[in-house]
Amino acid sequence: QVQLVESGGGLVQPGGSLRLSCAASGTIFSIHSMRWYRQAPGKQRDLVATISIGGSTNYEDSVKGRFTISRDDAKNTVYLQMNSLKPEDTAVYYCNVDISSSGVNLVNYWGQGTHVTVSA
Repeated sequence: QVQLVESGGGLVQPGGSLRLSCAASGTIFSIHSMRWYRQAPGKQRDLVATISIGGSTNYEDSVKGRFTISRDDAKNTVYLQMNSLKPEDTAVYYCNVDISSSGVNLVNYWGQGTHVTVSA
């Protein structure tokens, strides 16, 4: 079994920064794509950033130039560095990871979510 544990959320003023972390633990053979989603109150869950097994990244337009996704495969961890935060970035942030425990099949896992509030 695999678990994803997120950390790093909190309250920050507009223009501030936060770094989210998501650590995978359990039976892990390999980790493939890693993603961050967010869900604002009353809205659908949207993809924010993706990093592939090779390190290629993609970002949703509203966060380009402000957010950076990275991964540390030695620690089975994905990060989201968020700079120049805006009130509209307020949401619950979820990590989402494709993991193989057997070397054969990939299973998609979700973290529990971490709250980010951007407010003066």
